[in-house]
Amino acid sequence: MSPRKIGIDLGTANTLVFVPGKGIVVNEPSVVAVSVWDNSIMAVGAEAKRMIGMTPDSIVAHRPLKDGVIADYRITESMIKYFINKVSGRIRLFKPEVMVSVPAGITSTERRAVIQSTMNAGAKAAYVVKEPVLAAIGAGVPINSPSGNMVVDIGGGTTEVAVISLGGIVASASTRVGGDKIDKAISDYIKSHYNLAIGERTAEDIKLSIGSALPQKDEGVYELRGRNLSTGLPNNIQVKTNEITNAISDQLKSVVYTVKTVLRETPPELAADIMDKGMIMTGGGSLLSHIDDLITEATGVPAYVADDALLCVAKGTGVALENLETYKRSVMNKK
Repeated sequence: MSPRKIGIDLGTANTLVFVPGKGIVVNEPSVVAVSVWDNSIMAVGAEAKRMIGMTPDSIVAHRPLKDGVIADYRITESMIKYFINKVSGRIRLFKPEVMVSVPAGITSTERRAVIQSTMNAGAKAAYVVKEPVLAAIGAGVPINSPSGNMVVDIGGGTTEVAVISLGGIVASASTRVGGDKIDKAISDYIKSHYNLAIGERTAEDIKLSIGSALPQKDEGVYELRGRNLSTGLPNNIQVKTNEITNAISDQLKSVVYTVKTVLRETPPELAADIMDKGMIMTGGGSLLSHIDDLITEATGVPAYVADDALLCVAKGTGVALENLETYKRSVMNKK
């Protein structure tokens, strides 16, 4: 039976789909493969990601979202349609209501574009809700209570930081720094220090395997093979944890600066609540080793990584859809 309600965490790196009663039913990369000859969609999601760096000249693998917002509306619409069809089937008796997460710093034009893309993709009604609110809901934070709750959501394209009270955002800031720019910093470091070219998938694997937000005494070692830019031949090297920490320090400084900006803008009463409860970290970027310790050290406010941090926004869409009346103040737009 086709679901009547669908929640979509439309991320720069990955798109997750949540169906109330079933949980997360889709978790695939936000990648679309397009034919150069006729501009047709060749593949979406995991199949398209496998094509990155391996496609002939006639196929281009696109990431239609850049820095958390839509960079290509037609391809994004095709991607949303693909995920709705994957969950609901191409033939269905009724159109589903769809809730989509959007960055806190989204403009009204970008918000309308997400709604229009979702409606064109086959939704009966489209809701857009800001990511930090959904992340907090998915992490089990009681956002409707009259107390301060702080969320740091580090995604693929953006870092969203917000203080939430009584169901609304009191103070927020975002920076277009996330997992993708951290990966790029790693690949740039390997290129400049070892004269070796590596792909984005290898850079991500290095980050997940040995990356750390703080220097470590017991360093991990990663052996990698890339193409030497001087000779053009394959070459093997070893990189260590503290090299990666140094390579990504500028990106992490941007994240810390954004957190400090929101703390400075937070009313004193809510700031006291946050000092007591700490801040919740969500999103794939929060899984970087010791990033919670870095933020605690830099701000003096305890930071904790939420359970299932990668899934919090998607889970939040499901909870909000099941309890629309409770969270109606947090639902920013509907069509």
